[in-house]
Amino acid sequence: MPKITIDGEELEVEAGMTVLQACEQAGKEVPRFCYHDRLSIAGNCRMCLVQMERSPKPVASCAMPVGDGMVVYTDTPEVKKMRQGVMEFLLINHPLDCPICDQGGECDLQDQAMAYGMDHGRYKENKRAVEDKYMGPLIKTIMTRCIHCTRCVRFSTEVAGVTDMGLIGRGENAEIVTYLDQAVSSELSANVIDLCPVGALTSKPYAFMARPWELKKTESVDVSDAQGCAIRVDSRGPEVMRVLPRLNEDVNEEWISDKARYWVDGLKRQRLDRPYVRGKNGKLAPATWNEAFAAIAKATKGVSGSEMAAIAGDMADCESMLALKDLMTALGSANIDCRQDGSKVDPTVRASYTFNSTIAGIEDADALLIVGANPRWEAAVLNARIRKRHLMGKFPIAAIGPAIDLSYPVDWLGEGADVLAEIANGSHPFAEVLKTAEKPMIIVGSGAAARPDGASVLGLARQIAEASGAVSGDWNGFNVLQRAASRVGGLDLGFAPGEGGLDTAGILDGVTSGSIKVLYLLGADEIASKDLDKPFVIYQGHHGDAGAHVADVILPGAAYTEKDATYVNLEGRVQRGQLAVFPPGEAREDWKIVRALSDVLGQTLPYSTLAEVRQGLVKANPVFQGIDDIQAAEWGEFGATGGVSGAFTYPVANFYMTDPISRASATMAECTDEILGGGEGKTGTDG
Repeated sequence: MPKITIDGEELEVEAGMTVLQACEQAGKEVPRFCYHDRLSIAGNCRMCLVQMERSPKPVASCAMPVGDGMVVYTDTPEVKKMRQGVMEFLLINHPLDCPICDQGGECDLQDQAMAYGMDHGRYKENKRAVEDKYMGPLIKTIMTRCIHCTRCVRFSTEVAGVTDMGLIGRGENAEIVTYLDQAVSSELSANVIDLCPVGALTSKPYAFMARPWELKKTESVDVSDAQGCAIRVDSRGPEVMRVLPRLNEDVNEEWISDKARYWVDGLKRQRLDRPYVRGKNGKLAPATWNEAFAAIAKATKGVSGSEMAAIAGDMADCESMLALKDLMTALGSANIDCRQDGSKVDPTVRASYTFNSTIAGIEDADALLIVGANPRWEAAVLNARIRKRHLMGKFPIAAIGPAIDLSYPVDWLGEGADVLAEIANGSHPFAEVLKTAEKPMIIVGSGAAARPDGASVLGLARQIAEASGAVSGDWNGFNVLQRAASRVGGLDLGFAPGEGGLDTAGILDGVTSGSIKVLYLLGADEIASKDLDKPFVIYQGHHGDAGAHVADVILPGAAYTEKDATYVNLEGRVQRGQLAVFPPGEAREDWKIVRALSDVLGQTLPYSTLAEVRQGLVKANPVFQGIDDIQAAEWGEFGATGGVSGAFTYPVANFYMTDPISRASATMAECTDEILGGGEGKTGTDG
């Protein structure tokens, strides 16, 4: 390991590190604008200049690899003068509009100008002006502020995998543009706003809304998909103003999807803020909580447990699912299910429904088979991790399903499920690729598991995993790509049919036949049934979406930003979301609603505080003991041995509208129109 001396302090560093990284390791602060540790090195801004012995001129520390015996100085008067000169050049054309800039208060250029700026400018010529560019409904551009660090270009090309952005021109004519003057076609595009060190790229929906020092900041987790990205919810008063990513190396690094960032305006629209009861005229009318509970008590009186059922939706938290499960058990019903898409994963074998290799483990894999999944739309940040592994090299990727652009090269093997059977029996060439890999990986899409023959698809995928050595030692490369934030947590809790109970398909058949007389929907809006007017439907949720339209009683719940709640992400990681704002009107936290209803129904649940509910989670499954931990799932027998047929299809038809919050979001509607062209599947799922 090379030894380097920094400001008189000698230390050993890893070979291949840059001088800037070595300075950070030594605790020295080096300013920078273009350098970012997740992007390639550009060396554009020159702000990170340092002085080096035996070097005739200043050195850009971000681009200089360390060498044995180097002597570096970061805080001499000469270094400060160099940086002041660079800062003066950067500010030559930068407009003096900090008071109206949305980056004000969290701007790298402001911070560095405080340290290295001058108290006056010596440049007397006119400042350059640059025309603003169109980058879609999410990114606002004020390109006169741009300092050409090219972070945005490198992110879109390297991380997001799209080539929409670039730098054209030379010298003072250089400009960042989208080549075809169109919206950036990436599900991760708005991360360039966080990367931009000045106010050239800012948030268009958030423009002129608030200053950072006005906001209350709450750490939470995202529920727009099953990945559980770490986020920070910024709120002012009763309103969520914006969502930003938090650093979590194991889950999302420092990226979030555009939907996770911008669907929050949907939290203000179409909200349920009071109970409703359907009257004799067939119309829903506002009611008190007592009237709503009385209507439920009347409807359930004399109804046996076998005639009741409950389905949990995609964003239900673990506390509310536990409370509802306990209530249904007390009422004598085993007809419960959290798989509202009809997924055939086995609730008794945890390895059959989790992402066993973990998200970070993608970087260790050396071959990948994707079965009936579109990770770019089902888990956009996870897809970026697959692309990252592809860029590391020697990573063959094959997929079964309709050919689409996943942002990395894929060998499309065909759309039919028969290809999966061929790989399972070893007659397909890619079977040999998986067998020769040291750590092969298989990703089964949630849509593939929800097919009528989903159990057989899972069985074949398990057969491939075992035959190729994907499950051996401390490596488990069998993964199911869930897309519902509630799915893994619900299955961990046992929110699935009990002995003699009906699953989602059985419940809907019972609704049609009339054998199910009372149906409880806990935020379930994606179930497809034309006969939901037959039973008495109780809908508990936060938006007036599909479930509320068919309900006889509506109980207003809290959205994910309005409650302290537990979720389990697709890899089995237990996570906690925190209350950022209070629910609107008379809406309440979901587990409290179920607890209050249990009193009225004469089946009082044995907990009255959040701490007691969370003790119940641990009793239901010990995995809930460790927050932000993953307990490896034990491998077991699951899936069926029947034949498979037909082509795979993808469950998400519109990335921007997949749930009640995003369907209520004006920003997501704008993205649908401008980026997807208002195409098919505006509701977001195929049912």
